[in-house]
Amino acid sequence: MSSTHSHSACGSDAYDRVLANPVDPLVPDDTTTASGACMYTCRQKHPNQLTDHHTLGACVESLGYQGKSESTHRLRPKDELVSIVRFTRRCGSRLHETWAASRFANKGYAMSVLTDARSIPQSETRFLLTASSAAVIPVGGNPLGVVLTPGGTRAYVANRSSNAVSVIDTATNTVTATIPTGAGPTLLAIAPDGAHVYVSVADAALLSVIDTATNTVTASVAVGAGATGVSVTPDGARVYVANQNASTVSVFNTATNTVIATIAVGNGPTGVTVTPDGAHVYVGNLASNTISVIDTATNTVTTTIIGLNGPAVVGITPDGAHGYVSNNSSNTVTVVDLGTNTITGSIVVGDQPRFVTISQNGAHVYVANYGSNTVSVIDTATNTLAGNLRVGAGPTGVAVTPDDSRLYVTNTDAGTLSVIPLTLIPNEGSTAGGTIVTINGHNLANATAVHFGTASATILTNTATSITVVNPAGSGAVPVTVTTPGGTGFLGAFIYFPAPQVNDVTPTEGPSDSGNTAVITGFNLAGAISASFGPNPVTIQSATDTQLTVTVGPVQNPGTVPVTVTTPGGTAVGPDYTYWPQPTITNVTPNTASTSGGTPVTLTGTDLATTQQVTFENVSADFSVISDTQITAVAPQQSPGQNITISVTTAGGSTSWNSFTYQDNPSI
Repeated sequence: MSSTHSHSACGSDAYDRVLANPVDPLVPDDTTTASGACMYTCRQKHPNQLTDHHTLGACVESLGYQGKSESTHRLRPKDELVSIVRFTRRCGSRLHETWAASRFANKGYAMSVLTDARSIPQSETRFLLTASSAAVIPVGGNPLGVVLTPGGTRAYVANRSSNAVSVIDTATNTVTATIPTGAGPTLLAIAPDGAHVYVSVADAALLSVIDTATNTVTASVAVGAGATGVSVTPDGARVYVANQNASTVSVFNTATNTVIATIAVGNGPTGVTVTPDGAHVYVGNLASNTISVIDTATNTVTTTIIGLNGPAVVGITPDGAHGYVSNNSSNTVTVVDLGTNTITGSIVVGDQPRFVTISQNGAHVYVANYGSNTVSVIDTATNTLAGNLRVGAGPTGVAVTPDDSRLYVTNTDAGTLSVIPLTLIPNEGSTAGGTIVTINGHNLANATAVHFGTASATILTNTATSITVVNPAGSGAVPVTVTTPGGTGFLGAFIYFPAPQVNDVTPTEGPSDSGNTAVITGFNLAGAISASFGPNPVTIQSATDTQLTVTVGPVQNPGTVPVTVTTPGGTAVGPDYTYWPQPTITNVTPNTASTSGGTPVTLTGTDLATTQQVTFENVSADFSVISDTQITAVAPQQSPGQNITISVTTAGGSTSWNSFTYQDNPSI
């Protein structure tokens, strides 16, 4: 390997450490100096020792990096933040996915694992490290809400199970203070002047006030049970707090630190959002599937918007014209015209969308998808999904910097805060290419070329701060570079995913009115964004490259529907799944049988065609299905008695008849 390289983007001292302290037999290799993408590879060539984690880890650490390994994956170096974008191992014809857990455990960071190792020689292991400004910051337990100060210099994170708020310096992405609160801090809002942060403390039914100059709690005031959503009026005079367990909204006077009104709303209010002009407050009522619209002049509900499905919060565009509602129960975002308070559209996003935020320029909506570990990005000009950004486990809260350059996302299940640069939207897509990618930056005017790796993209639009392109086909993780008359710059890394394939679902049927667990099998399923059975979203519980385990919820319309899975590589349609309706029994003839058994009994009802079992007071009976509305059974032996329960179990569930009688045979 030549020792003559350009390292202005990566930092020459990290590379110099590698040359000064090479780890034999590992070869640190700067693979992308020509493009300036700052990628290093540690290669392990051990034909007889294929999983030497400690040696491989030493090579990575010689580059100045530290890291961790979990089910989601990213590294943190000592000097700058970095993402692992590939770690694969090939042994002969077998490809294994793993990571050096013994070396990278318990650091609080993770890495993205790709499966395409066709370019990696046999018996060789590689870590590909890509320098970027992305970061994963450990905070407290179960972080939920996050807000940024008006200048974007600090972030405040509510850690529900730690009973504390973390303060992050956004210049260094480090926690600089931890502020104790009451039990269960949940969501936050910040005053327009940045002087105070208001924190809902759900388990203590409080609203706490933090002085940002001293980072101390200066007041805690009783509100309603299950305090969650918080929003401040543009003049900073009032704070509106959603009380989820009380189905009310508290109005808090910031001058006196007192509650001045309590407003009844729908059931389970979760998110509250004050409009930019301060005239109205929109409340997402999670349990009643409605939005309450409050007139702030009278503090009364003037309108109730229906037709939602588990609405968590309403994100409002800077011009106050539109609201974007995350529907936790349907994996969609509803678009509302705030001039008429009517629904105008719906956009499918990831699994279990939680909270939303909107860019300062109003161009994008960011939706944290708790179930798919992604943030969906919506283009407000077209109200279409622009793409998804991968984050940590259980994303819930989301905030964007004042300059729209970075996104802060709380990862509730991981206890971390992701910092995502918004230079590429989306930053992943299909190996087939054809993804429309928006590149954000500076000095981008008059671009003459955009490359994904070495392949050219098609430029659609170009301004000084943004370029929209159609990306070429590719594989793995590649640097994205832009060439203008001023030179060539590195704008981030794009990850290609192969197209998914769905082969089977087990079981192939289930009840329509209750939950069920199913397993979807196929290929290239890792990183799944969502899965659906027909129009019905299912909740992804776990995902590997070949298998998804999902929770199937109740539906209103029974029937047979196709199974679909969406990953960054595309959408795959698989075999069918059948939702069976709940059976009923409307009549039993005769309604009396002998205790000795053997009496033929006809059961009449609905949806009986898939009957699997008939019991008389928990004793199984022989039966025959006559039609969808009738079955015959032979009453088994039983003790004499009244109100005997006959139960019928079908693919759609169970039903019963509770007024059957057993009596003894006549005797002398």
